[in-house]
Amino acid sequence: MKYAIIDLETTGGKPADEAITEIAIYIFDGNNITDRFVSLVNPERPIHWYVQKLTGINNKMLRRAPKFYEIAKRVVEMTEGAIIVAHNASFDYRVLKKEFERLGYNFERPSLCTVKLSKEVFPKLESYSLGKLCKTLHIPVSDRHRASGDALATVELFKMILNKQRNLLDRIDTPGIKPVQKVRKDIIHTIDNLPAEKGIVYFYNKYDRLIGVNAVNNIKMKVNQIYIKDNPKALDMQQQINHIEYELLQGNLISRVITWHYRYNENPVFSPCTKKYFTYEHRFSNNRMILVDKGHYTGEKSIIYIENQQVKGYGFFDLEWQNQDLDVIKKRLTPVTDHPFLHKIIQDYLDRYKLEKIIRFE
Repeated sequence: MKYAIIDLETTGGKPADEAITEIAIYIFDGNNITDRFVSLVNPERPIHWYVQKLTGINNKMLRRAPKFYEIAKRVVEMTEGAIIVAHNASFDYRVLKKEFERLGYNFERPSLCTVKLSKEVFPKLESYSLGKLCKTLHIPVSDRHRASGDALATVELFKMILNKQRNLLDRIDTPGIKPVQKVRKDIIHTIDNLPAEKGIVYFYNKYDRLIGVNAVNNIKMKVNQIYIKDNPKALDMQQQINHIEYELLQGNLISRVITWHYRYNENPVFSPCTKKYFTYEHRFSNNRMILVDKGHYTGEKSIIYIENQQVKGYGFFDLEWQNQDLDVIKKRLTPVTDHPFLHKIIQDYLDRYKLEKIIRFE
């Protein structure tokens, strides 16, 4: 039997807003610890003052810690096929499940609670808190109220419970479990080295055909989300992906336009242009106009060129691009197919956000 003995430290506060600040997982086979994972976690929210005092974990300590999405795949893989064991398991399981729900993943594992088991195996004790149990049962504990220390204490407590009561199957809380698909080692290596930055991510199948492209604020988070989901669409995508590429890009509008370009021009199979959209002609009222925004890096600009109310193409230029003749600029553009959906993408963006510059020609 495989057990994943877990302890979490959290931010405290309202249950709906609570997030993990530290996690410890010890894989236990009934006799020995076979694997372990311990990490601080950046909760992306402040820690309650009382919790800081109790655990010694403060906001400054977590600034450079990985965010939960960066360790989620590791948690899924370690707990696959395992029974979650925790002291007051309903709390740890609820918080862990909530973190995965924020990523769009339904995390479900069977679980055992050492509080409930201790009450059966060691009846009539004054208290069943972890600290009091360790004192009563002479379990050595260090780093109390830290994930690793409490998880190791729970391992020792669970050993005692197993020695007293080996048949625990009827006490396991088992939700509906879906299988987690194995991820190739080279894909795992790729994901580990992806940047947590803004840009475009491209997914290719084994025939080098583009099967997916997304403009995202965090490339690493987006790819992680695909690999921790277990719905049919995500599992199918995981099976098809052979390799992943990315492009760092600071400009939000140009990222959306390029994404549309690849989806429609390069691979119409997954084009989103199945509906008809009204074209807001007032935005493209000039005969010629250039939309200017950020490029790949500081000092580079992205431009989108519109002529006769049609989107003609996009390109990237350095700071001196305005000194060049318009005909020269047009020759360096990547052409796109004008379409009402592309108009909608641009116009919706212009209605909500500001570009660095819009140059209009008579």
